[in-house]
Order: sequence, then structure tokens, then C-alpha cells
Amino acid sequence: MASRTLSQPPAVRQLPRHGTLVLFGFETRVSVSNGHLSCHDITGVKRHDFLLAKVGSNLRRLVLIGSSGYISLEALRWLADRGASLSMLDRRGKVIAVCGPAAPSDTRLRRAQSLALQNGTALRISREFIRLKLEGQATLVRDMLNNEDATLAIERFRGELAEVDCLESIRIIEAQAARCYWQAWSNLPVRWPVKERRIPEHWKRFGSRISLLTQSPRLAINPPNAILNLAYALCESEARIACVAMGLDSAIGLLHVDTPRRDSLACDVMEVCRPKVDAFVLNWLQTETLRKADFIEGRDGACRLSSALAIKLCETAETWRRLLAPTVECVAQELWASAAVKGERMLLATRLTQRTKRFVKDSDVALVKQPQPPAHACENCGTKIRVGTRLCWKCSTEIAPAILASGRKMARTPESLARKADTQRKQRALNRSWNRAELPAWLTCDAYIKQVLPALSNIAKHLIRSALGVSEPYASNIQTGKIVPHPRHWLTLARVAGISQNP
Repeated sequence: MASRTLSQPPAVRQLPRHGTLVLFGFETRVSVSNGHLSCHDITGVKRHDFLLAKVGSNLRRLVLIGSSGYISLEALRWLADRGASLSMLDRRGKVIAVCGPAAPSDTRLRRAQSLALQNGTALRISREFIRLKLEGQATLVRDMLNNEDATLAIERFRGELAEVDCLESIRIIEAQAARCYWQAWSNLPVRWPVKERRIPEHWKRFGSRISLLTQSPRLAINPPNAILNLAYALCESEARIACVAMGLDSAIGLLHVDTPRRDSLACDVMEVCRPKVDAFVLNWLQTETLRKADFIEGRDGACRLSSALAIKLCETAETWRRLLAPTVECVAQELWASAAVKGERMLLATRLTQRTKRFVKDSDVALVKQPQPPAHACENCGTKIRVGTRLCWKCSTEIAPAILASGRKMARTPESLARKADTQRKQRALNRSWNRAELPAWLTCDAYIKQVLPALSNIAKHLIRSALGVSEPYASNIQTGKIVPHPRHWLTLARVAGISQNP
């Protein structure tokens, strides 16, 4: 009988496929046990345990929501070895701490970031950020809210960005566009079940983005704004991690004014992603029905999310990471280009998207040279072929009848090869019968290369082709100097180029 009254240990749960583990509740504990990461939290009367092995687990990020509990130093080392990030948020959607895997950084990049406000780089990047943001907001208002007046107003503000010459003007334009943008949201209805009868009146519409408690978006007073705040907090934490991974200082901003306890650069790169976060939340509000049990109203009137809804929302962190990665890499590249030596064309290693991974010889090397263009390939099978042809020999012989029937030009068919062989025989016969005495004494090979060839660069290709009776690729090779034609063509080319005698 005694065994029935003893508390049983909770079952160990599995990590979700997206690799994001969210701990929400009380007595949150993260430690290492026998080489495994042990995570524990309590939500109401439910206990949740996770036991993750270092090898085989797909943990990418650990999100802690709340301020009750602890994480051991050994657990932080475990996350660093695994390459996973740690984000800590409060229950109202504010980022408290962010910890990501260490990445190599270059002092020159940080110095370029600090000088961006003086050399105009910050103005150029900020203008592009806000242009993309306003473009996304105009698209959302037009396609999802069907508000043409707000769309035209935002488009008008976006058009004014090209004429601004200071960051303060960009901030004013962004604020004016935001006023029109959120005004289009104000009458958006929030869907609730019919049985939910005790819903506060200000919970039934989106209302104002500005909270009556703080005169800012902080401490939202209704569910839609609370969802937006948490989604923005997730986006900000991913932006911080991405900036540090690229070797940037997330506190030195370009558009946002530097203030204590805020990572201004992370807020800058978020601007491009904000319309996508808004579209996600708006689609949620327009298609899903909210439940009153998913939201909690505090004694001060602030609204926050329950554990189940917060965990569900935190699982979107991987989506925001993928959207932010190209933006952060472009910012790092622009900052580096602003401080690069004249004539030096170098690219930063794309550690977030791995776009130029194959060009990096070592993971610690920060810079790579401009990648070479891809090799010319067959249009049908992808086999590497020489430039100037579209198909390999095998594909040309197999699909030649179909192409000839459609009227398209085809190379390397039996008919074309026969015509090419006949042309080459005639050209060789003309070369053998040509008398070198017909060539002027001044028109030597050296004179052709130094005088005639540079003048051919300004001559139309079809004139060379018609004058010599050769193919277009051959005429192009003569014009660019890849081929030195037979001496019997030199005098004709000199006349086409306008050179009639030795200067």
C-alpha cells in the first residue's frame, strides 16, 4: 500500500523535430547528468522532463521563459559544445539574456561598424532597411487588410526615402508610416468561441499598438499585442545571436539610437523581418479562434500568454533565424566593404547561410575571395561543355530531330557537321591559293596586333562577319583577340577598322 502513495517520476519527453526546446513555468532547472542535458520545469500540476544526449540530439536553441530556476555552468558548456543557443525571456515578452555559440570576429569589422555613422554607410543601410520594411507593410495592408488608403500613404512615405540625407529624416518617415500602418490594424476583429461570454471589450479588437499602461508597445493590454510582443522578442533574440555569429557588436546600432540595456543593431536588422512577423500574427488572428484560457490578465491590466501558447509561439524561432540570416550577412559585408582597401574585393565568410562555404579553406578564415562563375553546362543533362555551345554531343545527337522539327538552330547535328566540314575545306583551299605578296609591307603581325586589333573593338560584330564571310562566334573571337586570323584577312580587317596605311 505504501508504494501506491509514493510520487512517481515523470516520463522523459522527446525533443521536437524543429530543435527548439522551451521551458516555461516554475522551478526551471537545466543541468548535466551523466553527460546528458537534463531539463525540468513545472507548469501548474504538470511536470516536464527532457534528457538529451550530446550525440544524436537535434537541439538548436533552448528558450527559457520566466525567472524562477537555474542553469548550471556545466550545462552552458554542454550547449556551447553542441553549438546550441540560449534565450531567456520574461513572461511579458522582454529579452533578458541571449547566449550563442562563440564565433571568430575581426577587429576591423567592429571598427568599420563604429565608423559607419560618419562615412555614410549607416545612412545607406538604414535607408534600405526602412525601404524594405515599408514595402512589406504596404503589401500586407493591401493584400491582407484590403486598405487602399493606408497602402497609398505608406507607398508615398517609401518614395520619400530616396531624397533623405540624414538618419533623423529616416526615423521621422518610419514613424509616420507606422502611424498609418497600425491605424489600419485598429479595427481588426479578434475571433473568440461563441461560448466565451466573459471577454473584456478591449480584447475583441486589435485596438492601438500603444499600451495605455506604458505609452509604448510594452505591457500589452490585449491578446493580439501580447502575441506580437513575444514574437518580436523571439526575433530580437535571434538577431542578437546572428550578429554575434558574424562578428558584429549587437549594441552598436545604425538606425536606432544607442541606449543602455538595448542591442540597437539587433533592432536594426529586425526592421526587415517585422512585416513577415506581422503577416504571421495577422494570418493567425484571421484564421484561428483564440481561447481565453491561453491568456492571463494581471492585476495592473497587462495581458500575457499562458505556457501552452507561449511554447507554441516559441517554436517559430527557427523561421525567424532563417529570415534574418541573409540580412545580417549583407550588413556585415556592407560594413566591411566600407573599410576595405581601394581595389581590394573580399567577401566575409557566410557563417549563417553557408553560401560561400566551399570557398573557405579554413573555418577560422574570415575572408574569402570573390567566387568564380559556374562552369558552362549542357542544357539537357548538365554535363560540363565548352562555352558557346548549348548541348553536349550525346544530347545533340539524341534530341536533334525534335529540335530541327521545331525550327530551332542546332549545333553538332550530322547536317551541321557536314556543312561545317565543307566550309573548312573551302577556307583551307583559299588559304593555300592566297599570295602573300598581296599583303602590304607595313601590315605585319605586330602591326595587326598593335593597330588593327584595338580598332576592331569599336566595330560592330556583324560587319566583321559579313566582310570575312565567317561565323558569328569566329568573328567574336577575332574582335576580342582570342584568335589571330589568317594573314589574307588582315587587309580586309584593316579597311573595316578604318586603317588604310601605316601611320
